Formats: sequence, C-alpha cells, structure tokens
Amino acid sequence: MQIGIMLEGQMGLNWPRWQRILQVAEDYGFQHVFRSDHFINAGPPDMDSLELWVSLTYAASHTSRIEFGPMVAPVTFRHPVMTARYAAQIDDLSNGRLVLGMGAGWNEREHHNFGIPFYDWKTRFEMFEDALEITSRLYNSPEPVSYDGKHFTLEEAVLLPRPQRPGGPPILIGGRGPKKTLPLTARYAQEWNAAFCPIEEFTAKNALLTELAVEAGRQPEEIKRSLPTQAVFGKTDAELARKLEQKNVSSTDDLWAKGLTAGTSSEFVDRLSRWQEAGVERLLLQWLELDDIAGLEMIARDVLPHFHKD
Repeated sequence: MQIGIMLEGQMGLNWPRWQRILQVAEDYGFQHVFRSDHFINAGPPDMDSLELWVSLTYAASHTSRIEFGPMVAPVTFRHPVMTARYAAQIDDLSNGRLVLGMGAGWNEREHHNFGIPFYDWKTRFEMFEDALEITSRLYNSPEPVSYDGKHFTLEEAVLLPRPQRPGGPPILIGGRGPKKTLPLTARYAQEWNAAFCPIEEFTAKNALLTELAVEAGRQPEEIKRSLPTQAVFGKTDAELARKLEQKNVSSTDDLWAKGLTAGTSSEFVDRLSRWQEAGVERLLLQWLELDDIAGLEMIARDVLPHFHKD
C-alpha cells in the first residue's frame, strides 16, 4: 500500500509550509502529496490558500520522486480544456508524476464569495461528465477532436505538445455515489478515491466498483483504489489523549468508526494494515497540523517501513 500526505489547501497552506512538507515527503519516503483545490473553507475563518496549479508546478520542479495532484479540481473553477492542458504539461515537467483528480465541486460559499457560478447538482454533474469526456479525448487522440457536450464543446481541437505519457496523466475521481460517481469512475478513471468513509462502506463500494468496471468492459484492476483518512497521530500516549479530548471522543475506536485513523505508532500500523487488507492501494493521510513536521517524520520512521518495502 502506498502511503502519503493529503493537505487541505485552504486551511493555511502558504509557500513556506508547502515547500517544507514537499521536502519532508520527498526525503522521508512518503509516496505522494495531494492537496485540495479550494479558495476558502465552507465557513469562516478564512486562511492562507495557494492556487492549485501554481503550487503543483512548483512540486513538479522541486521534487524528483513523489507523486502529487489535486484532490480534486472542481469543473466549476476552470474550463476543462485549461485543466487538461495544465495537468498534461505539469505531468511532463515532472516526468510523469501527476495524478489528475477531477470533481464536480461542492463548496457553495467559495463560489459565491469569488463570483464563480455555482449551478445545481444536476448541472454540475453534466459539466463534470463533459469534462471527463473532453479530457479523455484530448489525451488519447493525436488527431483533432470535435465534441458537442451539454455545457462544453470542442471543434477540431488537438492537445499540443502531446502528453509524454500514453493517455496522459491518470484521471482520479473522488466520491462514493452509486448512481453517478461510481459509474463515471468505472468508465473514465484510472483511480478511484473513496472520499473519507468507514471501512465497511469502503468495502461495499469497492465491490460495487468492481461490478461496474466489468459492465463497462474494463478489468477491475485497471482502476487503482485509494482512500483519504484523517490522521490523528500521537507521538506519545499523552499527546494522543489530548487530541482525542479535543475531538470529544474517548477512544481511537470512536474515530475509526467514522473513517478516521488514530493512534500512536504501533496502533497506527495496525489500523493502516486493516485499510490495506480491505483493498486500499493508496492511502492519503489527511494532515491538518501543517506545522507538525515532527509528527510526519515519526510516521516516516515508525510506520512507513511496514508498508513501503523497497
């Protein structure tokens, strides 16, 4: 199982923190760093937030090993052609290390505050499906592409330079919806991200995705299974107890039931092993304490060797 870091880009991410965490991930053996694509939180207070594609360009040129990408880029923020271009060119810059997470968008407040139209759920998913079709065609066709979608169109469009990776950067779709998200994942994605859920729900939705992939004419193993889990990590028993108290729970089991992973090093290894046994191939540790570099270093020392063997 590949273990890495996920950051909430709208929760205080600035250049010093981004640079520091990327360096820790690169130097200490984390497999990836993903970040959300938000301007602000669903509610105040507002905090520092780096623009997604600028920060990923920095990641491409200032690391050499880790994978990285958006978790996920809403179709409402940018025209899908621009997102496809940004992603392909940053992927090339990084020698094939970007994963393109795509989504329909959900944070109404940031759309309202920054003057971005926020359409109803049905419209956003129609836009999302257009974006997936456009991105897939641009990445896979060296010939000009025409497409007449419900919200976006192409007319003799070709992506140049061609992506260095065959098929372009892999597309990741996040979410658990059985009627829309999982069928779109089975059709378009190379990676499914289960978007914060308890292990029982992950297991059920993972089995459903396997069925949908077969129905779509694909091999289920063509779609990597990934999952984000909030990491509540204690360097000591006392620190863990304080963190549990802050979350108003009495034990790590209470958080586990909600899909969060908590513990000191030994319990953390046990919990992550359960995710691995359930079929998670890439685990994203949501790290909210951006300045707790010592915690990341301790996870790298005590936890990662149990999963990253080479």
